[in-house]
Amino acid sequence: MKTLVRDPFKRAGAEDWTLERITQRSVADIKQLRENAQRLNEDTVVALCSEALNSAPPRARARAGSKARPNTKARRLIPRSSAFETRGVWVEDRRASWGGVRKSDGEVVLALWADAIESANGGCSYLLWAPNVKGSRPWSDTPAGKERLEHCRRAAERGRAEGLLVYGERLAGHQPEEKAYAVHGVDPETVVILRVEARGAEYWAVWGRKAVASAQPG
Repeated sequence: MKTLVRDPFKRAGAEDWTLERITQRSVADIKQLRENAQRLNEDTVVALCSEALNSAPPRARARAGSKARPNTKARRLIPRSSAFETRGVWVEDRRASWGGVRKSDGEVVLALWADAIESANGGCSYLLWAPNVKGSRPWSDTPAGKERLEHCRRAAERGRAEGLLVYGERLAGHQPEEKAYAVHGVDPETVVILRVEARGAEYWAVWGRKAVASAQPG
């Protein structure tokens, strides 16, 4: 007998999901909704779910943690360095690098912490790099942080880049690029086509709905 799995995503179209509506659901349902949205390449819904989960009480997230692990495995997550290799990129430091340049076409490929994606007005944005002002972002001054800055500059000049989504659990007081409580891995089949833009001294990745594609490296 086949077990029926609850699928909250099917009850409404992607355009019907708002942050207010998502936050009214249980943490377990939000996680399931995010899984389904990832499968359907609805990156705006994914970002809204991540935002809702970040604002959920820690105890609620912990109660749902055991349910999240099977879904994580279902995405067939792989190590970050291996995910870059699937895009034709060999990074400088397999442990620390969060980006690289594909030699075949010069495309910049960047790793993005999925839960740090921000969404508004139907689009998504992600803070890629910001200066370390009074110790606010120490990672920016590390070799990996400086490498990220160079990748941001290159991507901004080219007008586009590719993004790989990293899933895990953040550690309070640290950037996920520097240190995380847990890193589950990267879904190698999901690639975000994004634009990198400078905002003062900061660099941001921006993209809109339908910008996620399962593509082969050029």
